[in-house]
Amino acid sequence: MNIYFGFEEVKKINNAVVTTGSFDGVHLGHKLILKRLSDTARKIKGETVLITFYPHPRQVLYPDTIGKDLLMINSRQEKIDLLREAGLENIIFVKFTKEFAATSAQDFIRTYLVDKLNVKKIVTGTNHHFGKNREGDIEELKLLGEKHGFELELIPSQDIQNVDISSSLIRQAILQGHMQMAQTYLGHPFFIKAKIQASGQAQFVQMGYKTRKLIIEEKYKLIPPCGSYLVLVDHMQKRHKGLCFITSCEDSLLNTIDLFVPSLAQQEEEQENVRVHFIRPSKIESDPSLLKSAIIKDLIRFPQIEF
Repeated sequence: MNIYFGFEEVKKINNAVVTTGSFDGVHLGHKLILKRLSDTARKIKGETVLITFYPHPRQVLYPDTIGKDLLMINSRQEKIDLLREAGLENIIFVKFTKEFAATSAQDFIRTYLVDKLNVKKIVTGTNHHFGKNREGDIEELKLLGEKHGFELELIPSQDIQNVDISSSLIRQAILQGHMQMAQTYLGHPFFIKAKIQASGQAQFVQMGYKTRKLIIEEKYKLIPPCGSYLVLVDHMQKRHKGLCFITSCEDSLLNTIDLFVPSLAQQEEEQENVRVHFIRPSKIESDPSLLKSAIIKDLIRFPQIEF
């Protein structure tokens, strides 16, 4: 997959078939759209392209209201990994600013999709709006297509609505610790891709249990509530059973997250990447003393826990 950070980086794309959107979670609804994108591209021997924005437009346009507490299911790297696994060929991350938001609908299509990408088809929903103040709609997109020589592939509004609903339900499920419900909507377990440090919290080490601290580098990454979780950890092309302890999670950059993965105990490398898949919570608890007690019980009985 080709990854571009801005239209200025884009190289030649053959018969570009384009869609736009956040694609946070890359869940089952998104995968339906990606399949439609792929099927359309195959018919014209083209390449699939996703245009997405970073940071999320709500965080830029409404920082004090609906964008203030918006957390993302995926970090940018996690999204890249999932889109690559889904077979997307090209992704363009556009830095979203207030200046960019002022681009008119006509200028957006002409400057970026036509002049930069030479778009052949746009795959979008019937209720799609774009450009400054969302002034552009499907009718205008059709007119611009006739003018500039591209076609529209419309996705039924019900399918697009399901995508929006799923994203909201997934965020809500994760924030409540309902990991299996989130997995149902995602089509895969919720996961965190991050770096690990050699040593976790001293209190666990003192009890004889070697844990690793999980380092999350993106501020708006959504974190499950405080608790003890059963997890599967991907590291160096191997999968390991383990526990994940979240003992503070008010801010993804300030959280305290420990991994207990016995099969990694002899590996001392720091700052290596792992992917932590959350299978289900053992205990969700906001009271620190009660959570500590639950964690100790999970550490003791870990060899008998069924995944």
